[in-house]
Amino acid sequence: MKMLRFLLFPFGILYGMITSIRNFFYDKEIFKSYQAPVPVIAIGNLSTGGTGKSPQTEYLIRLLSDKYRVAVLSRGYKRKSKGFVLADKNSNVEDLGDEPFQFFTKFKNILVAVDAHRKNGIQQLLQLETPPEVILLDDAYQHRKVKATAYILLTAYSDLYCDDFILPVGNLREAKVGAKRADFVIVTKCPANISEAEKENIRKKLLLKYNQKLFFTSIGYDNRVFSANSELNVFEIKTQPKVILAGIAKPEPFFSFLKNNGDVLLKYPDHHNFSDEEIKKIKQKANGKPVITTEKDYVRIKDKFDSNQLFYLPIRTEFFSDVTVFDCLILDVVSS
Repeated sequence: MKMLRFLLFPFGILYGMITSIRNFFYDKEIFKSYQAPVPVIAIGNLSTGGTGKSPQTEYLIRLLSDKYRVAVLSRGYKRKSKGFVLADKNSNVEDLGDEPFQFFTKFKNILVAVDAHRKNGIQQLLQLETPPEVILLDDAYQHRKVKATAYILLTAYSDLYCDDFILPVGNLREAKVGAKRADFVIVTKCPANISEAEKENIRKKLLLKYNQKLFFTSIGYDNRVFSANSELNVFEIKTQPKVILAGIAKPEPFFSFLKNNGDVLLKYPDHHNFSDEEIKKIKQKANGKPVITTEKDYVRIKDKFDSNQLFYLPIRTEFFSDVTVFDCLILDVVSS
């Protein structure tokens, strides 16, 4: 694999040049960007996935939705619908995609919509009888046709963008200089015992501008797993034989948190659409034992399992000591 990526190096240079030229045209306003009349916060990354966008989006929903009418707008990756779709009681995961459907089922006091063309999606939301007061753009860091009020860039502790290279040699969607557009840079999935010295070392490696704010977060797990009509203590489920299933990018921390000797670990690609044959094989491997999965996977497969067998483990973003600073800065962005 390393040799193949080395051979693809010229294509990486070409791809980097194309994305850099495109960004230059937007930076110089040769290509025009749409700016909405309400605050828009874009959450994204430079790499191809696995940085924790969903829990960070959920964190912002919890922070803002008690004070403002919040809408989440996503492209709806792997959905089967087309164009703009506003989630309602008849929506399903095929209409919206897994992550937007997760937001919709979890948070009853927000709007959730999908549209690959974010400008059109924003304009459709603003035409509603009760339009949103703030819009969260999920996975939209590279969507330059819209100019957000603030940009949040995520980078995983174990895979910092400054240590990576552009596609197809590495996993970056654009050159590292694209990080300069961010107002907030969040290093996600940090170990709980990360030291101040290590934080400072990462700060130096990222070469942030003076006005960019840097934060560090870890992934926190709920103390319970949930099915459609019941819940179990995580300590209890850890000791039981089970199947642990994940169709997400970089599921190793999820597996490590739950696994016990003898558990069956099943790993699938990110946003995987499970076939009936795959579901059948999972049930055979489980042989009546509990199946524990991620929240994102749960919304895709919950109707294919008995409600007493399939459980999901919620995760959340947990800031270190500067959480109050982050909250205040985000609230300032929205209020101003």
